[in-house]
Amino acid sequence: MMVAHQYGITDFEYIAAGAAILASGGGGSYEDAVSILSEIAKSGWRGTVTVQDYDGVTDCCVLAIMGSPDAANQMTLAEIEYAIANTLNTFKSSVDVMPGCIIPVEIGPINSIVPLIAAMMERRLWVMNGDGAGRAVPELPQTTYAGNVNLPATLCVLANSAENDALLQSAVLNAPTAAVTETLAGGIVSAFGSYSGIALWPSNVANGHALQGSYISGTLTQAWQIGQYLITAPALPSTADVVAKINTVTRRQTIAIITNFYITAVTQSTSSTSLDVGLIRLDNAPSQADGTESYYLYNLNENLIMYSSVSNAPLIVAPDSICYYSESTGRGFSNAICDLAVYFDFSNATSTGKVISIIKVAAAPQLCEAAGVIESFAGLLRGIGYAGKLPRS
Repeated sequence: MMVAHQYGITDFEYIAAGAAILASGGGGSYEDAVSILSEIAKSGWRGTVTVQDYDGVTDCCVLAIMGSPDAANQMTLAEIEYAIANTLNTFKSSVDVMPGCIIPVEIGPINSIVPLIAAMMERRLWVMNGDGAGRAVPELPQTTYAGNVNLPATLCVLANSAENDALLQSAVLNAPTAAVTETLAGGIVSAFGSYSGIALWPSNVANGHALQGSYISGTLTQAWQIGQYLITAPALPSTADVVAKINTVTRRQTIAIITNFYITAVTQSTSSTSLDVGLIRLDNAPSQADGTESYYLYNLNENLIMYSSVSNAPLIVAPDSICYYSESTGRGFSNAICDLAVYFDFSNATSTGKVISIIKVAAAPQLCEAAGVIESFAGLLRGIGYAGKLPRS
């Protein structure tokens, strides 16, 4: 029996907060998500959108914002809405049909709410309760969607957030694989200004509605449960309590790797393919000089690997998730600079004094079992200098 949820603005807020932890540091900025949702609340919208599992008969596609969270810093509701509208209109004009439902590409503060906002804008749309990774991922091939040979990534369309046709930029891609689509799309997103709306992986009668069985079910409600717990808690939850909640909700092994450390250094830049490439240092004291333990996170938008200064082997390796939680704020966050700025003072290159914990969440089994996903993660890790065995290989 397919359960339909009716989600309004408060539910959107819960989903963004839960996704900010589950996303492994990616999926868009939590600070931006909070700001965008505040704009929706102030607009007076009091409706709901339907979130449910795929029915296997409705035309569908994946909808997301692609690119650099830092380039999209301080994204507004209007920019999200124009990007969504331009992307879906381009998609419709290319296939001569508007999808009846949409699904997130990944879990993330922005990318979990983008389809919800689209359904808010277009009342006939509903949202599939799931995504393609159970976390956020750097590239399209690291998703369950890419693992289904019957579900081609193209037709893929991208569009910017222009407010009128004179400024509209869009592209329609046809490519044989998700990897080739990623390469082409990365260059286009960079030309658009490092972020763009994207719609792809159409599921329709031509491919037997192949999204059925090609996504991880229930992840939006998982994010909702975790976010509802964080936002309504009478006191800021401990790291141990959050670990227990994630483990119960996701049924994926969850453990705290470090608790109440400080971000003491951040090195970050945006690549030519619109990925934010970063290295983050954490110490058990606000100052590096006073610390006795140090840890290092390597990310490509999302956290991919975590090392300790006293260990020869990495502590966490993707596709397992490397998730942020702060007992100082009671929230998760991403690697976007505006999110990190709550915990790291970029002007003075020092901790703000707010503590953070790192939580390991085992990768969803469906992600690890999807064809080509582990190999794709291995390629990313080799690119940042790790050629060892992946825990899920």
